[in-house]
Amino acid sequence: MRKLSKSITDLKPFYDVVIIGSGYGGSISASRFARAGLKVCLLEKGKEFQPGEYPVTLGEFTEEMQLNTNDRKAEKNGLYEFHVGDGLSVFKGCGLGGTSQVNAGVAIKPEDRVFEDTRWPAAIRKDISSLQDGYSKAWDMLKPAPYPVNTDGYPELAKAKAMQTSAASMNQPFRYTDINVSFETGINHVGVHQTKCCNCGDCVSGCNHFAKNTLIMNYLPDAVNHGAEIFCNVNVDHVEKEDEAWITYFDVFGSDRDKFSAPLMFVRSANVIMAGGTLGSTELLLRSRQNGLAVSSKLGDHLTGNGDVLGFSYDCDNPINGMGLGNHYNDPKYAPVGPCITSIIDMRHQPVLTDGMTFEEGSIPAPIVSVMNTALISLNCDIGHDTKGGFANWLKDCGEEAKSLIDGPYSGATNRTQTYLVMTYDDDDGVMSLNNGDFAINWKGVGKEVIFKKVEKAMVDATIPLGGSFIRDIVWSKLLDYQLVTVHPLGGCNMAEDASQGVTNDIGNVFAGEQGTETYKGLYVLDGSVVPMPLGTNPLFTISAVTERACGIILKNMGLETSYDFPKVYADLTEPEPAVQFTETMKGFFSTAEKDDFEKGYELGEQDKSAILFTLTIETEGMETFVADPQHTGYMSGTVIAPALSDKPLTVSDGIFNLFVKDADDPEHLKMKYNMQLNTYDGKQYYFSGYKKVDGESPFYLWSDTTVLYTTIYTDKDKNNVVGKGILKIAAQDFATQMTTMKAINTSSLSESLKALEPFSKFFSDEIIDTYFKKYF
Repeated sequence: MRKLSKSITDLKPFYDVVIIGSGYGGSISASRFARAGLKVCLLEKGKEFQPGEYPVTLGEFTEEMQLNTNDRKAEKNGLYEFHVGDGLSVFKGCGLGGTSQVNAGVAIKPEDRVFEDTRWPAAIRKDISSLQDGYSKAWDMLKPAPYPVNTDGYPELAKAKAMQTSAASMNQPFRYTDINVSFETGINHVGVHQTKCCNCGDCVSGCNHFAKNTLIMNYLPDAVNHGAEIFCNVNVDHVEKEDEAWITYFDVFGSDRDKFSAPLMFVRSANVIMAGGTLGSTELLLRSRQNGLAVSSKLGDHLTGNGDVLGFSYDCDNPINGMGLGNHYNDPKYAPVGPCITSIIDMRHQPVLTDGMTFEEGSIPAPIVSVMNTALISLNCDIGHDTKGGFANWLKDCGEEAKSLIDGPYSGATNRTQTYLVMTYDDDDGVMSLNNGDFAINWKGVGKEVIFKKVEKAMVDATIPLGGSFIRDIVWSKLLDYQLVTVHPLGGCNMAEDASQGVTNDIGNVFAGEQGTETYKGLYVLDGSVVPMPLGTNPLFTISAVTERACGIILKNMGLETSYDFPKVYADLTEPEPAVQFTETMKGFFSTAEKDDFEKGYELGEQDKSAILFTLTIETEGMETFVADPQHTGYMSGTVIAPALSDKPLTVSDGIFNLFVKDADDPEHLKMKYNMQLNTYDGKQYYFSGYKKVDGESPFYLWSDTTVLYTTIYTDKDKNNVVGKGILKIAAQDFATQMTTMKAINTSSLSESLKALEPFSKFFSDEIIDTYFKKYF
């Protein structure tokens, strides 16, 4: 599968801009700053998924679920991230493209009155045209459009028709809404081939058909087309300021560096854009404050769930066809579902702004459809509100439930279930904090706000004309103290006039302290966390507009311009070959007082307690190339600890590893070679060159030959000026751990992984046998 992201071994030591996160804020920033000619690096915590790779089965879905609580962090890095908080829980996406991968892609502007609220900085309130320009630019890139009902082969959808029935009964306006979905096949405006929507209904588990206009279909490939570099599986811990540069500290998922208790890696930049989403950016700033960065005391405050409420109309009179089809999307036996959300009942524009709400229908994605029968039957028995009543209706309902149990969720009561998502205005009183080092969400009693009773009444009113039974969100109950789940968290790094009121200014520039308007040069937050209040509707379009506006102003302040045209290009994706990865730790001593002799350097270093150790993750070239290439090349990333060079760990760039290459001075013998640039936190560089001698003199020397690294450190890349010499060794325990880190990468199945590991293992063992044992047989 072709990819937008690069291997972490390609990471450079310095960029003009480091962007943390790839949701709407991060992806837009990457595109706009790259178009302005800046060197851009984007770090994404999650993995890269391309269409065809998203979960289809319940097992695959479960494998990609990561569950966090206020006192427990998930042990794996999954696409679907759920944080269980106290009072409010959050579901969000964790992958390249952020939540755009798992949302419904609804593009709606809030009411104009929202931007009259004094929680917005005056720069936005008094110049709303600048924000409207942001909406326009985001529209041009995201390409939203309404579901084309009864045109181009797209039929009227049962769930939308049911919404019309509900709207008419409630005397409220119905309409098809703009959604980020493509209904045409062809090369899009940034060079990505997309196919038209197949009406499968699986938008929120990940579109496998190239139809949903997620960020990997527009802003991200556009950024790559203009030179941005993207790295996935990168978990950023915090940022620090060092003179005029910013240092972003991170670790890499899947590298197994934690098995060696290795220090964090880092990258330096002139600017940092935090775009990890409401939870991610808030946590990142909280951890940065913990590491000495002075920020506003309002950090983490004013969390809003955007008034999100989930509910169901169960076992309605007519089929709803709201269960995602998965691999059945082409089977005429199954009625079309349509995109997850296609229509709304727009209940905004009330005399009092905060009484308004956006009422939407939805679909259940195929991976979890299999559990819906028992879940809905159980919930209906426990908390269902039957809007019909009567013994005859009860008998009919029992028959429909039996039909679902016997024939499956695409028939009977389950197939007659309408899913609702409502957004309104809560009091934005949630708090995010660090609790003994763990990220925590606290908002007890949020579900008891009066507005949520009004939302429940609206859902019941929508259910009555459909003849269904209303089922509220299971956690919104007296037993669970009326907790809520949101898919639209906002706030935590709120924009404001000054640091006494919020964390950033109107362009996301972080305030430098707890008072005043002074900001940090080059440090910004651009995502949903800066939105200072609930929007009463889907927030992605507004987050995009706020970011577009900010990027234009930031670049103007830099004396730069960005472009907004769409030259005819094809997206520059790469297709990584199956390869092998392992992580290695070596420890030893070296001395700056010895320039010639490795043994003397080791002895002097040991006497002076001048230790040196590294933890390196090595990725081979694609297996076919690796085995055939006489240089047998791999690429290295990682850290080096050498107090004689820096009082903090150094990070590695341009690391090259060569396995079993002929010794230029003695072609009868082989070497393992290590060459890499070492970068200090304050911007200095050193150059590391090392080798292991594989001379094959005796099998008894096999261990020492393959575990002793003769090391020289230079000040220059051309290796003219020696800093010092020494030796590093692998301890037996570290070697045993190293063996557990060996794995195949860039594969999608166990068989592919085994196929990649086989030639590597054969090559390694053949070389060892030929070098150390063949002469004896």
